Amino acid sequence: MENLLEKMKEAVKYIEGQTSGMKPEFGLILGSGLGELADEIEEAVKIDYSDIPNFPVSTVEGHAGKLVIGKLKGKNVIAMQGRFHFYEGYSMQEVTFPVRVMKGLGVHSIVVTNACGGMNKAFEPGDLMLIEDHLNMTGANPLIGSNESEFGPRFPDMSRAYTPSYLETAKKVAETINLKIQQGVYAGITGPTYMTPAELIMLRNLGADTIGMSTVPEVIVASHMGLKVLGISCVTDMAIGEELEPLTHAQVVEVANRAKPKFIELVKEFVSAV
Repeated sequence: MENLLEKMKEAVKYIEGQTSGMKPEFGLILGSGLGELADEIEEAVKIDYSDIPNFPVSTVEGHAGKLVIGKLKGKNVIAMQGRFHFYEGYSMQEVTFPVRVMKGLGVHSIVVTNACGGMNKAFEPGDLMLIEDHLNMTGANPLIGSNESEFGPRFPDMSRAYTPSYLETAKKVAETINLKIQQGVYAGITGPTYMTPAELIMLRNLGADTIGMSTVPEVIVASHMGLKVLGISCVTDMAIGEELEPLTHAQVVEVANRAKPKFIELVKEFVSAV
């Protein structure tokens, strides 16, 4: 995406014009089947992605394709009902463009969520996992190309991409609301195919607990810009290579829908606590 800084400023100016300049604190990126959290936002302004200059348009079932700006538990938030994926044909810069825009609007932190496959045999469908680290298995990186110093450094550090204090806060919140919570490493792949049994066994042996087709690019860009990050995966199916069953996207969305109430409560209470 050429002139990325200029394109970001155009999008920011448009959104500010729709929201009377309200400054969001938290950005929420809501994955497959998880977009209903945005319906909990009060005093909400909703903007179609197609109306925002330079914004891509979500093409995946379960992704509404709207920005929702308002208040959640007393905090100013901006939520993406649906995200963009590399497998849709977008560049990595386009996939992560909304994170740039959130930063331009004043966001200091993002909560990034996804629906994923569980490779850790201790997990089960419907579990929520706090992401402590990731494996970038996409073969790409959204920071390839010229670097805008206004965004961040040429060689950003990723050792604390998932903010340790946010991870601890989320665990305490889960305990307070009596929610069973998992914690582990997320492997990001390009998709759109689900993985073969051999590929899943390889990734598990490399240290991954879950696998999905998003999140990693957004977190890289968030880290580049100095944003704090909490990552939450909703395990929608078990991706155990030795026991692999055929899988459809409809099944993924169905399990994500069942997990929504506890997911929504966790995010709301986390936003309230930080």
